[in-house]
Amino acid sequence: MNLLHNPGELRIGSRGSQLALWQANHISALLRERGHEVEIEIIHTTGDKITDVALAKVGTKGMFTKEIEEALAAGRVDLAVHSLKDLPTELPKGFEIAAITKREDPRDAFCSGKYSKVDDLPQGARVGTSSLRRQAQLKAVRPDLEIHPLRGNVDTRLRKLEQGEYDAIILASAGLHRLGKIELIKQIIPAEIMCPAAGQGALGIEIREGDEKIREMLKFLDDPAARAATTCERALLNSLGGGCQVPIGAFAFPLLANAARHGAPQVEETSRLHLESIVADPDGSKLLRDSRDGEDPEKLGSEAGAALLARGGDAILEAVYGRGLAVPQQP
Repeated sequence: MNLLHNPGELRIGSRGSQLALWQANHISALLRERGHEVEIEIIHTTGDKITDVALAKVGTKGMFTKEIEEALAAGRVDLAVHSLKDLPTELPKGFEIAAITKREDPRDAFCSGKYSKVDDLPQGARVGTSSLRRQAQLKAVRPDLEIHPLRGNVDTRLRKLEQGEYDAIILASAGLHRLGKIELIKQIIPAEIMCPAAGQGALGIEIREGDEKIREMLKFLDDPAARAATTCERALLNSLGGGCQVPIGAFAFPLLANAARHGAPQVEETSRLHLESIVADPDGSKLLRDSRDGEDPEKLGSEAGAALLARGGDAILEAVYGRGLAVPQQP
């Protein structure tokens, strides 16, 4: 059945946040350049409606995607644009990821009006984040810090920082760059200190499974390097049974090799990936790290996940799930 509203018109389902709409408009512009008519339909998700509770405490897989997938299944929209890190590693039956876009910097950004990096924060400084992954890694390097919940869109979070509610906040670098809100970024936190979330910085374009017409239209958006890296990261997350709100980090990138061309040494990417991954107790008291290379993205991620579980990751995650997910204390 052709669910397109008229030939050439595409409907994009998107959350209504500033960043989600930037992402939907970005994909929309690229499709319009190819001659398609595009409309964006804003869909409010469970995650958007629950704003007074730390995400980790809600702990619902698909909380930012379920309602959008319902609109996709019903034919109200033809594709959905998601932050890839919000998409569960196992999609519900009937959906597929048609494209993973070229990736922005996946690392986290340290934002502050007063301090230039994590190390500069004074003893007991207040840091805002509702991410267990960020909390755990901050606590591992700075156990003295006070971590407090931080919800709301990017503007709301930055405003809270500027109003002095926090000494610093941690946000994804990619989102801040996409929105042009980089004035308060003081440090891009190295992945060795704060391993990013699986899929952070990439967009995932979701369609109805088997919709070949739409898949073909979106083919040009798929970036092979981003797909390989994020497939690896998501395989790790999947092997650990984790959603986007658990203290797991994964960062895969292509290894570089020198290649002599025309007599001059150059650097080119190889098909081998390097994967850095972590599982951590939310209080930072225990942090397991794995570092390995491999050719097959899925295999590499799964093997890293198995290694972390075997070294005690299973006990950490069981404890996290068992206590209903530890969350940053309320201010």
